[in-house]
Amino acid sequence: MTDSRTPVVSRHIGRFELLRPLGEGAQAAVWLANDPRLQREVALKLLHDPVRPDKIDTWLHEARAVSRLTHPNIVPVFEADVHDGQPYLVFEYVVGETLLARMKRQRNVPAREAVELMLGVLGALALAHDAAVVHRDLKPSNILLDAFGRARVMDFGIAARTSLGFAGPVAPHGGLTAPRHSPVSDLTDEVRTRHAVVGTPGYLSPEAARGMSPTPQMDLFSFGLVLTEMIAGERLNFDADPWRAVQRVRDSQLLVPEQMPADVDDQLRSILQRCLARDEAQRYPDAGALSQALAHWLLPPQIDAAAGDARQSHVHASGTLEFLLRRMRHRTDFPALSAAVTRVQRMTQSEGESLGSLSAEILKDVALTNKLLRLVNTVQFVASGGGTISTVSRAVALVGMAGVRNMAMSVVLLEHMQNKAHAQALRQEFLRSLLAGGLASEISGAVHGGEESFIAAMLQNLGRLLCEFYLPDEAQQIHHLVGPLHLGGASQRGAMNEAVASLQVLGVSYDDIGCAVAKAWGLPGNLQKCMQKPTHEPPRSAAQKPDEQLRWLACAANSLADAVLYSTPTDLAVQVHAIAIRYAGVLGVGVDDIAEALQRARVRLTELSTAMDLQVSPGSPAQRLLGQAQALQDPLSAHHLQATTLDDEQTIKLPAGRKHVTEMLSAGISDISHALVENCRVNEVLRMALEAMYRALGFRRIVFCLRDAKTESLQGRLGLGEGVDALVPQFKVPLRQSPNQQANLFTVICTKNMDTLIADDRLPSIQAKLPAWFAAASGAQTFLLLPLALKAAPLGLIYADMLEANHIQLTEQDLAQLRTLRNLVVMAFKQTSPGG
Repeated sequence: MTDSRTPVVSRHIGRFELLRPLGEGAQAAVWLANDPRLQREVALKLLHDPVRPDKIDTWLHEARAVSRLTHPNIVPVFEADVHDGQPYLVFEYVVGETLLARMKRQRNVPAREAVELMLGVLGALALAHDAAVVHRDLKPSNILLDAFGRARVMDFGIAARTSLGFAGPVAPHGGLTAPRHSPVSDLTDEVRTRHAVVGTPGYLSPEAARGMSPTPQMDLFSFGLVLTEMIAGERLNFDADPWRAVQRVRDSQLLVPEQMPADVDDQLRSILQRCLARDEAQRYPDAGALSQALAHWLLPPQIDAAAGDARQSHVHASGTLEFLLRRMRHRTDFPALSAAVTRVQRMTQSEGESLGSLSAEILKDVALTNKLLRLVNTVQFVASGGGTISTVSRAVALVGMAGVRNMAMSVVLLEHMQNKAHAQALRQEFLRSLLAGGLASEISGAVHGGEESFIAAMLQNLGRLLCEFYLPDEAQQIHHLVGPLHLGGASQRGAMNEAVASLQVLGVSYDDIGCAVAKAWGLPGNLQKCMQKPTHEPPRSAAQKPDEQLRWLACAANSLADAVLYSTPTDLAVQVHAIAIRYAGVLGVGVDDIAEALQRARVRLTELSTAMDLQVSPGSPAQRLLGQAQALQDPLSAHHLQATTLDDEQTIKLPAGRKHVTEMLSAGISDISHALVENCRVNEVLRMALEAMYRALGFRRIVFCLRDAKTESLQGRLGLGEGVDALVPQFKVPLRQSPNQQANLFTVICTKNMDTLIADDRLPSIQAKLPAWFAAASGAQTFLLLPLALKAAPLGLIYADMLEANHIQLTEQDLAQLRTLRNLVVMAFKQTSPGG
C-alpha cells in the first residue's frame, strides 16, 4: 500500500540517480542514490513537506551550518538543495543498521555496552553544540550503527526544523495544531505564542514540548531518554496518541524504571535520572559534563598499591580518562582512535573465524590496506613468505593474527596522530615506541611470544605518546622538567623523574593515563599490567610468572630505546652496556645478546619507517633511532591503490590503463602458488583469490558459493565488498531442476561449467532466467560467473558484479588470469579431498 505522503519522483533528483528506497518516516523518504560526479553511492533524503519559497535561503543556511560538522560520530551532510520545489539532503551512505533496529532485535543492551556506544554520540553533540547547532530530534532511528559498530548521528537540526516528527494538521505558522477533539488541545495556544513544536513526541524534552527555543539541554534530555531505554528495554514515553506523549513530558516528571537490569547501580541510575530532570537547570550543564560522569562510572577509582614516590597512592584511573576526554573532545578524533583500536583488538581475539573478518575489514580502508602490505613486504617477511605479498589474506595467513594486530595497531595510531604543529615531536615518540616494540620482539624471539612482546613494549609508554599528541604544551613542560634521559629512565642530576613530572604538570602520571585508556580500549589484562612500570630494581634471576617477565621485558626495551634517543653517539655503547647488565638476569639472556638485538631492531625500524613513510630530519634526535639498512624498493609501487581528494571527500582512484590489472592478478597467482606449496588451508587460498580479483578489477562485490551435498545446491559462504554480508546468504543455486521448472540462469551455467559475463541483466531474455531473489537482493546490472568443478561435477561458483550495465570490461589476458586463480582454488580443494 502506497503512503499518500510518498512523493512521486523521477529516477533523478538533480544530478543524483535514485537506485532504491532505503526507508521512509513521517518527515521524509530516504533513497540510495548514485552521484555520477564523484562516482559514489549516497543516501538522499526527500522531505515530504515543501519548504516555503521565502524560507529556502534560511533552510539552506542551516544546511550549510550542519555540513560543516566534522566528527567520527556524525553522518556528514554532503549537499542540500531544492529540485522542482522538493527539498532534499544528501548524506554519506552508511552501511549498517539504526539503533532502533538493534533495540528491536535485542530487547535491552548491557549497561556498560550501551554507555560505551553512546559516549560517541555525546562527543558528536558536544561538537554540534559548540557550533551552535542543536539536533532537536535525537532518537534511536536517527542513530546509525556502521559496519564497525560505531554510533553515528544523522539529521542534525535540518529535517527536524521543517515539521513535527508525526503526522498532524499544519498550522499557519508552520507548527502543528492538536487534533480538534484531542484532550490536550490546550497545547495549541501555547505553541502559537512561542515556536513550533519540533521533534518526535516520545523523545521530546519538556521545554521542546512547550515550543521553547532550541537549547543544548533539549538534546541532553533526549540522549538520557535513549540511553535509559537501551538499558531498560522499554519505552519511557510511548502513547498511541502522540499528543498525550507530548502532554506527559510537558507536565510530569519521567522516571527511570524501578526495575532495571542488575548491571545498573545507584550511580548510573542517578546519572540517567539527572538527564531526565524536568527542569533543564537540574540537568548536566553540557555534553562534556555528562560525558565525564558516564566515563567516571565506566572506570571506577582504582588504588595502585605500588605507587612509590613517583605517584600518589590513590589515583583515580577514571579521572585520567575524564581529563583526556575533557581536553580533547573539541580538537581531536580521540573517539575515532579509540573505536579503531578497539575494533582491531576485537577482530584479532581468535585465530578462527576472525581471520576472514579481519581481512575484510582491512580491505575497506584503502590507506590501511596499502600500509599494511608495505609493512608485511619489508625484508623480514618477504624472506619468510617467498616473494612479494600482494593480498591482505596472504599477509594474515603468513604473519598470523597477532602480527597483523601489531602492524594494524601501529598504523592506526600513526594515522590518527597527525599534528603538523608538533609533527617532529610526535614522529620522534612514535619511532621510539616502534623501536621498543621491535627490540622486545628481538630479545624474546619470534617463536616464543615475540608478537605479544612487541605490542607490550610499544604501548608501555602509551600515556606519553597520547600526551605528545593531545596535550603537546604540557608534554613540553614535562620534557623540560625531566631533561635528557640516561641509563633508561634515570634523570640528569637535578632533573625530575618523569612520573613525578607528569603528575606535577597533569595531575596524573603518564602511566595512569595509559592504563586508563588501555582499559577503555579493552586491551588484554597482561598488556595493561605491563603499562605500570615497576618502581624497584629488576631481580637478578628470571621472573617466574609470564606476565611479570613480559613487564620487565617491556621496561628493558623502552629503557634501551630511551638511551638510543637521548644519548650521544660516543656515550651510547656505555649506556647500552649498563642497561643490558641491569636487565640481563631477569630476562635470562646475555649482555651481548641484548646489544645485538638492539642493532637488529634499529635496522628493522629503518625498514618499517620507510614502509610507513615516516620521514625524519637529518641530524635530528629521531635519526639516532635508525640503524643502517639498504634502501628498500616499494614492492607495491606498480599496483597499489591510490587515495586522492575530490571536493574535500576521499575517493578511490585506480591507476590508469590495464597494466595494474595484470600485475595485481599476477601477484595474486604468485601468492596462492606459494601458499599451496606450504599446504595453506583452503579457506586462506580462497580468500586470497577473491581478494586478488576484487582489488584488481574493482568489483562492487564478489561472492563465493560452495556445494552443499545435503541440499544438492550451491550456497553462499563468504564474500567481499559493499553489503556483501546481506547478499551471501541469498545465494542458493539448485543443481537439479525438474523439466517443468523455469530455467535458472545460475543453475544452467554451473551445471554446464560455462564461464559467463552478463553485460546487462535488464535484457528480457536474461530477466526471464534470473531467480526471483536475485533482482531484489543484488541490484546489479552486470555480473561475472566463474563456476568451479571437481571431477566433472559442480563444486562452487565465484560471482562478481558492478552496479551499472557494461561496467565489467575483461580482456582475454584478464580472463585467462581469472581462470588461473579459479583453478588454483580448485587445486586447493583437491589437496584437501580424500584421494585427491
